[in-house]
Amino acid sequence: MIRKAKAVWRGTGRAGSGNLSTDSGVLAETPYSFKTRFENEKGTNPEELIAAAHAGCFTMALAFGLQGAGYTPSELSTEAAVTLDPEGQGFRISRSALTLRAKVPNLDEATFARMAGDAEKNCPVSKVLNAEITLDAKLL
Repeated sequence: MIRKAKAVWRGTGRAGSGNLSTDSGVLAETPYSFKTRFENEKGTNPEELIAAAHAGCFTMALAFGLQGAGYTPSELSTEAAVTLDPEGQGFRISRSALTLRAKVPNLDEATFARMAGDAEKNCPVSKVLNAEITLDAKLL
């Protein structure tokens, strides 16, 4: 399975702007810029999208784990807070903090903690920073 997204940027890093689109159409030329990334202008940014991906992936992984163990959650609510820190001349994502609030009937705390930990370690987005990265770069 391959999922695709496309970024288009015009101009310099600070004064330029761009848009992001996904094959599914959920993002369709969604604006992003210096101001949407480092200030609070309306639009999105890569860190927000990583946070959404991590929260969604982890929560679904936990739902599958619970299902496999015979539990049916009435609600799993996860917030991911991605931290972008300065590093040298640039930046790095230093942390993704997941906050989960769950309602799962008949589940004890110890089993819940173990299953949530397993989901965090094994969801594909948690593993992504250790993934192989390939680059096909062409100057047009």
